[in-house]
Formats: sequence, structure tokens, C-alpha cells
Amino acid sequence: MLQLSLGPILWFWGKQDVLSFYAEAADWPVDLIYLGETVCSRRREMKLDDWLGLGRELQQCGKQVLLSSQTLIESEADLRGLRKLCSNGEFVVEANDQAALQLVTEAKLPFVTGPALTLYNTATLRILIRQGLQRWSLPVELGRQTLADMLAELRADGLDTPCEVFSWGFLPLAWSSRCFTARHYNLPKDNCQFVCKQHPDGMALRSREAQEVFRLNGISTLSGARYDLLREVPEMQRMGVSVLRLSPEHQGMAAVVARFDQARRGELPPADPLALVEAPPCNGYWYGEPGRVQVRRQDVS
Repeated sequence: MLQLSLGPILWFWGKQDVLSFYAEAADWPVDLIYLGETVCSRRREMKLDDWLGLGRELQQCGKQVLLSSQTLIESEADLRGLRKLCSNGEFVVEANDQAALQLVTEAKLPFVTGPALTLYNTATLRILIRQGLQRWSLPVELGRQTLADMLAELRADGLDTPCEVFSWGFLPLAWSSRCFTARHYNLPKDNCQFVCKQHPDGMALRSREAQEVFRLNGISTLSGARYDLLREVPEMQRMGVSVLRLSPEHQGMAAVVARFDQARRGELPPADPLALVEAPPCNGYWYGEPGRVQVRRQDVS
């Protein structure tokens, strides 16, 4: 059966908010949960030991737990933290950059890849599969035709490594050494006062025409529209996608998970999840269109 995963929390939430979120998620119909800080090393309210303890609790609730690595490594301190995470000895690591990839492959550890890694062809995937890749994520900017071609090429070689598709949430698009949230408040990055905590689902960046083009989250830039592939679930099942990734948000995630759970069981709900939210939906990348557009299925041949 098609599995559901909760991606790592991309935003900066307080420790108690994180623990409360996962206490609720333990009862949701998700199969896999990614834990860890993937955006900014200054967000230290949750230490590695905290993530490990949380992972053990979720594992006892029947969830498959993975630890996600930081996406942009900027210092020796970041590397030390990454080495500790990769050698945790309990949970499979999601590699989100080349440093993590090198550490897990050199240690001959099983691993999965996150959507930030630019896996654009099956030649790369074949190499990684030989080195211990257990599941790969489609980069968010790629669509169904590219995915179909890659899956067909892998199967022709007798390889059936599971594939995960980012299916709901604000799309993580870019990372920078500069903190855009701190800059908005005229604060230096090294003395940011953790102002990103004031924006538990990121800070909207609007154009002069009042369109929400991007969402800022510290050093990370995300889409202004929320990616939503709920209606594409039956198609992904036919293609052989193994896991749908849902990216955590501060409110309403129980409803989102319930809708996708219905969809994977063939009970496509009549309305989109979180219809009341302000952010518009988008699915353009899936159809080979600009990412921010919403393609109606009846317009697709």
C-alpha cells in the first residue's frame, strides 16, 4: 500500500511545540516520520539526544523513524553535528547534502535521500543504490513525466528502489548562507534573536501586486503557494510511487493527513484539505509547468 510520511519540520518551533506536534502525530495514519533540524544550525532547542528520544517513542507507536540531516553545511561545527547524526547507530539517515551522502557511503550505512539532492538521472541513482540507497526522493522541481521515465529505466535494469514524492506543503526551493528573516528585522545573522520563531509557518513575501511569491524561513526560501498533489494520488499509485511526503505545518496537519489517507485508500475526498487557509494551491511542477500555477486535471491530456 502507498505509504504516507511526515517530512522534517522546516520551521523554527519551540521545543514544547515540537513535542506536542509529534505526540499528536503518533496517532495519525502516517507510516514514516522524519526528525531533525534541516535548515539552520542555530536552532538548538532540540538537541540530537532529544530527537533520538523522540524517535524511540514514535518507533514504539509503530512509526518508521528517520533522522534528517541539515541541508546547508557552513562550518566545522556543522560537520561535527553531522558526523554525530550519521553515526547515531539507531535510525536511518536522510541525506540532504553531499557531505551527509559522503559520510553515510564511506561508513557503508543504509540511507535515503531527501528532495534537496539533485537526483536528475538514473545513472546517479544506480551508483547510490550500489552504495546503500534504500529510498530516493524526487526533487521538487521535477514532474510526472521525468519520474515515469526514471522509474521505467530503473525497472528495466531490475531495480525497484522505492521512490518518495513531496506531495503537500510549501516547496523548499533554495538555501543561502544569509538569513533573510533576520535581514527583514535589520538583525545580523549571528545575533538574529531567533525572530523566525515569530513565523511558525514562514514569512510571506508578496509582490507589488500583492501576490504571495515566496515564503521566507531563515536561510531557506520556499514557494508562496502550497504544493498539493492530493488529486494526483491515484496517478502516483499507478506509476508505482512508494511514499507521499507531507510537510508539517503549525496547524491543520491532522486534517491533511486524514485527506491523503482517504485518497490512498481510493476514497478521494470531495474538497481540498485546508480550504480555509490563505495560501493558494499549486501543482505546476508535477505537470511540467511553472511551479506556482495550479493545473486543473480536466486540462491535462
